[in-house]
Amino acid sequence: MADKRKAISFFDYSLVIMVMFIAGVGLVMMYSASGYSAQNQMNDAMYFFKRQFGFALVGLLFMLLIGNFLDYHWLLRWHKIIYILSWIMVILTFVMGIASHGQARWIKLGPIRFQPSEIMKIAVILSTTASIRQRMNRLGNIKELVYTMAVGIVPMCLIAKSNLSTALIIGGITMALVFVATKSYKYYVLLAMLGAGVYVGAYPIAKAFESMNMLQSYQLLRIFAWKDPASYSDETFQTLQGLYAIGSGGIFGKGLGESVQKFLMPEAQNDMIFTIICEELGLFGAVSIVLMYAFVIWRLYSIARDARDMVGSFIVLGIMVHISLQVILNIAVATNVVPNTGVTLPFISYGGTSLLILMSEMGIALNVSKQTTIETVEE
Repeated sequence: MADKRKAISFFDYSLVIMVMFIAGVGLVMMYSASGYSAQNQMNDAMYFFKRQFGFALVGLLFMLLIGNFLDYHWLLRWHKIIYILSWIMVILTFVMGIASHGQARWIKLGPIRFQPSEIMKIAVILSTTASIRQRMNRLGNIKELVYTMAVGIVPMCLIAKSNLSTALIIGGITMALVFVATKSYKYYVLLAMLGAGVYVGAYPIAKAFESMNMLQSYQLLRIFAWKDPASYSDETFQTLQGLYAIGSGGIFGKGLGESVQKFLMPEAQNDMIFTIICEELGLFGAVSIVLMYAFVIWRLYSIARDARDMVGSFIVLGIMVHISLQVILNIAVATNVVPNTGVTLPFISYGGTSLLILMSEMGIALNVSKQTTIETVEE
């Protein structure tokens, strides 16, 4: 008798479980880090926890609905609309944006406040993928390569004026997608050399940009403080407290809720929450968090590798690069390897827009995995 083959769709439940687990750990750590400041500022120690818990529930709903019902091919067909709307919202932040810590990054529509630059990340992933599909056989031509890269580089340059960390991530996503699609890597060798030169010469380059008024004052201060902390004690206060927290955690930490530096560090539940994890859970907790992210990145890589078409592969690859860059940048900032850029730790740091966008991206990745079929033999 001839074998009967049956196609079975694959839904990556391991990715769902790990994302939920990281978000759960994030809620616990975020409550530990924010309870004291929430009590002082809002007279409610659970204020930030309750808000983040609500965002996590909505984000989980988004992830499951998108993963099961929203075809990623439909998203790609609408990529121009999504890209244009993202541009409009980013431009509106310069007109009617709400400032926090001197940076106008948010837009408020009624009771809803969100960061358009976060939405731009998904828009760039979709539009860059569409451009690569259209020009795949012509990317060896420098003109076609520039057109494709411009999809992400142009909004990156605009967003950099108010949000350098998001701009770097958008640029990184664009370069990674084009890198995978390009047969000749000579351009990227030059870019890697340029990036290394910028990192080593950050201080004199920042000085030159200061004379040309090309960067915001707070961005310049962060670079100057990173290279010369003794001369900028106020700007390095949070970084120093974070380093004290990391150093005092030891192997197994002081214990959950026992952090001392969270009482000194302003808004420890945001960008510097990794330092509180190190202090309370020690090296063991920090390595565990990194391994959880490594698992998520591995699952995203597997989905991209096995996707049914090129479009699905590139979309998931963009999501994987987004998560990877955000984790790397956040930990690099916490350990003072790079200047403070204000990037959140995915699924853990406090922030509704970031969490909802990340969960939505996981939903898109799950939808790609669901449309990957596995053939089985029935006897």
